[in-house]
Amino acid sequence: MKFRGHETFSIRKGWLNKGIKNIEKCPGVFLGDAGNPMDVLGIGANMVKSLRYWMLATGIASEPLSGHRVQTLTELGKTIYDNDPYFEESGSLCLIHYELACNEEIATSWFVFHNAFDCIEFSEDDFQISIRKYVRMNPERNIPGERSISDDFKCLINTYNHKQIKAVIDPEDNIENPLTELGLIEYLYNKNNERIYKKVMIKEEVLPDLISLAIIIKNSNGNRELKIASLVKDDKCLGKAFNLDMIRIINILYRLEKAGYVKVIRTAGLDVVEITTEMSYTDCIKLYYEKLNQI
Repeated sequence: MKFRGHETFSIRKGWLNKGIKNIEKCPGVFLGDAGNPMDVLGIGANMVKSLRYWMLATGIASEPLSGHRVQTLTELGKTIYDNDPYFEESGSLCLIHYELACNEEIATSWFVFHNAFDCIEFSEDDFQISIRKYVRMNPERNIPGERSISDDFKCLINTYNHKQIKAVIDPEDNIENPLTELGLIEYLYNKNNERIYKKVMIKEEVLPDLISLAIIIKNSNGNRELKIASLVKDDKCLGKAFNLDMIRIINILYRLEKAGYVKVIRTAGLDVVEITTEMSYTDCIKLYYEKLNQI
């Protein structure tokens, strides 16, 4: 479990492009192999640490746990670099958000928020309680301090909260996070000097069907048949990651069925979906970009 790895900086627009481009040029860029990282990346020392963290947390890059800890692009990172290096497409944002929401080891607060935190409307206190409860389930782990959880909460809110109602941590930190375009959190009101927020379902036009299919396949663990309810309730599922209810999940499945990728079976009380395509997670992502290039 890792908390506060972001140095209080959420992802800024342009950062991921900066990271992916420089890692491709020099895997040791964060170690100074290409020169002073602050000069090469054009950001301050703490921001360099933050960007290194975000490259790992979003699944774009990986690095060994020991030795010369250079970063290399993952298969996802290479695919995005080849097709959307500026992270302009909603599908790219959905993919890195999904990786972040599933990254229990590096982005623990994000994992807990999307998978184990069941409140629809919530405050920071609600989140603090949930984090402590989650960590207590792993007795070998130490419960993080209130400050660490608070910093994670503020960073998480600024990851998804739309710019018009954004709660800025620092007045100077006014560069919007690209994942706010997913609109997964909105500010509701103040209650007893506490901000109350709400989880929001992603809009249908923001989550491409082929990206949904990729995530369903990745989370299927090789099974060809899945219970539809598992796509709503299981950890790391499509519903948990994007705040989707059963109705929206079924709508997505019927569109995928119409396209010939899955078969929805809702007779005899089964309520299952059969994956009929032979495509892999990466195949679906590549097809998504190919179709974009055809438009």
